Amino acid sequence: MLRPENEEQLAEIVRGANAPLSLRGGATRHIPGAGEPLTTAGLTGITLYEPGALTLVARAGTPIAEVKAALAAEGQRLPFEPMDHRSLLGTTGEPTIGGAVAMNVSGPRRVQAGACRDSLIGVRFVDGEGTVIKNGGRVMKNVTGYDLVKLMAGARGSLGILSEVSFKVLPAAPASASLLIEGLGVERAVACMSKALASPYEVNGAAHVPVGLDGTPVTMLRVEGLEGSVAYRAAELKALLSSFGDVTIERRSGRNGEHGVENGWAWVRDVKAFEGSDGDIWRVSVRPSLASHIVERAGADGALLDWGGGLVWLRVPEGADLRTRLGVFAGHATRVRGAPDLQPEVPALAALTSGIRAKFDPKGLFLTSSGA
Repeated sequence: MLRPENEEQLAEIVRGANAPLSLRGGATRHIPGAGEPLTTAGLTGITLYEPGALTLVARAGTPIAEVKAALAAEGQRLPFEPMDHRSLLGTTGEPTIGGAVAMNVSGPRRVQAGACRDSLIGVRFVDGEGTVIKNGGRVMKNVTGYDLVKLMAGARGSLGILSEVSFKVLPAAPASASLLIEGLGVERAVACMSKALASPYEVNGAAHVPVGLDGTPVTMLRVEGLEGSVAYRAAELKALLSSFGDVTIERRSGRNGEHGVENGWAWVRDVKAFEGSDGDIWRVSVRPSLASHIVERAGADGALLDWGGGLVWLRVPEGADLRTRLGVFAGHATRVRGAPDLQPEVPALAALTSGIRAKFDPKGLFLTSSGA
């Protein structure tokens, strides 16, 4: 496996390549493809961290755990709450910050803080000709031409190999609370989550598990912030949502405190409902109003809704044709465990993306890259 230890070595490898490269970071989310394996795991280290400016810069192969530890020491965090795919996909290795960017990995807090790409303010990467390209910097700003920062987030390495990424980070919340409502069906749960998200109480997590740990459906809502604010908003939300059933409030106070609130949302974030199970796993992005339709049509063995119903995780029997089951719908489905599967692009979008890829990867080195 090719393992460059710095950006210069990475660029040299790409310049000398005449056949496809199979890119990966920590190989925790990697979908095998044709090509010589190349990992960015040798490109490690936080190169700049200014807590006062809420800015962090790290090389692409830096473990996410290292980034989180550095931020936690200063009472800060990554806003987009990246998930850890290892339990879902049964992989090993160490998740990297570049892999999170390549896949635009975003957890439950996306409903408030945005996706990974919304916190990303700068990138360095090597294109298909071995040229080192830098875009963005250490502050948010407007751009002209290609906004490469946004293009690289979620590109799965198809435009170039990330070598360094820059983020705007946020203070960690000193307190949090989860509101739990049991017994709701999917359609009713989506209505509950939508009402909570539309409220003025700054809900930053909204998930629903049709079959919880004890077999009962559970709807979960989260608020974070200063302790007094969290207590007030949780109480107001409980009153607002009383028509949906009994509401239980779990609280956590203190930045370093261990509590079921953190454990519960890590369980949602990492889709641990499917941990150790058989079958294919699909990720469906859809309007929340269509979530119940998706779950019903899928005939899934298991389901989990995040982002207020905008993200639906489904577990189906191995090899099941989910696309046929779902039919045509306004959304996007990707199989993340099972045979590699990416939803075909519509012709107009395919023409646009192929044109962009031709500019950044004229030799077609990265076209088979599909993981990080």
